Amino acid sequence: MERRLIEIDQIKKSIYQLENWVVRHQYQAYEPFDGLNSWLGFLGKGKYIRQGIIQFVLRCPMNLRPILGIKPTTSTKAMGYFARGYLKLYQITGQKAWLNKAYNCLEWLKMHSSPNYPGISWGNHFDYQSRGYYLPKGGPTVVWTSLIGHAYMDAFELLNRDADLEIAIKATKFILEGLERKKETKGICISYVPGTYLPIHNANMLAGGFLARVYKYTRDENLYQVAKEAVEYTVNAQHPEGFWWYGEHPKYHWVDNWHTAYVLDSLWWYMKSTEDFTYMGNFRKGVQFWLDHFFVETGIPKFYSNKIYPIDIQCASQAIESLTLYAQVYDPLCLPLAEKVALWTISNMQDKEGYFYFRRYWWGVNKIPMLHWGQATMFHALCILLKEMILRENHETKPRVNSSG
Repeated sequence: MERRLIEIDQIKKSIYQLENWVVRHQYQAYEPFDGLNSWLGFLGKGKYIRQGIIQFVLRCPMNLRPILGIKPTTSTKAMGYFARGYLKLYQITGQKAWLNKAYNCLEWLKMHSSPNYPGISWGNHFDYQSRGYYLPKGGPTVVWTSLIGHAYMDAFELLNRDADLEIAIKATKFILEGLERKKETKGICISYVPGTYLPIHNANMLAGGFLARVYKYTRDENLYQVAKEAVEYTVNAQHPEGFWWYGEHPKYHWVDNWHTAYVLDSLWWYMKSTEDFTYMGNFRKGVQFWLDHFFVETGIPKFYSNKIYPIDIQCASQAIESLTLYAQVYDPLCLPLAEKVALWTISNMQDKEGYFYFRRYWWGVNKIPMLHWGQATMFHALCILLKEMILRENHETKPRVNSSG
């Protein structure tokens, strides 16, 4: 019991140090893929040049961004995660200061959505080129929109403000009307970005899970039907061992930690929100594969199922969040693993100033502070974990009633 209290204090200390750092830096930092914000961006007239610039800035262990003219900025996805973390702290403490900070994040997001698309949506604050698509600055993605949409649903479920549900409904309008979706052999797949059909499993499932969560309150059958068919597509692409490729095209045939967790978390949101538990077996098989292949005994979260390095802060944060969920719906032993991952990450990847490092390699550490990719996701994850640890601590220490009278 005493050990649990010490661990709770460690998690609290980490959260407050991180939050202090973020506030001191005015919610601004870098992002892994912000290379095209540099003056090198004028060279980016072709796909491979743009990719090269992004990867050069991403992989350089030295922070070249100040030299290249890349400034720390605020990220919409980060503000969504901060809002969700602040709401958890308000639940834990009852302190209105945390609630006010959550409100501020949500209001900021309303003012920084992507213009000229149906409903409401969010995207990057930089041009981005992947192997599959080019997205100009401000162009929205289904991933960012769904994850930020969950922040508004968290607020609605906690505070019952109709305005929060209305924003979430507007986000579903973007998913339904602003993105292509295609009928596959089984189900449909919702595209990652507007303007092109890009079928990626975690993006499709994030959309499906979010649509289902909104459906729970609106009972809009269109939301339910699209969510159901999106889930059907991805579930039927699950391999017998329990994993999913990142995408079905051969160039997307890899399996990584946090995208697998996105799929599983979203499948749970669909089942919980619709009370359709048809795919519980797929969920269990997927979670077990994830548990068996993505963690080292010491608590290190692996990047790929067959590879530890780089140890990425996004793997750590999503692992903590997802393990805390799976402790409630799959196996209680996931919570000690979440605690182990959190404590390892705090000990090995949190700077004395409060922020978290980007990556650890076998040869050293990239200590560049990324905003959403690290600070925001870790803040949210640690707040979720702290809430669950406190709930269990209170339950375990609650005096038992003597039933013998």
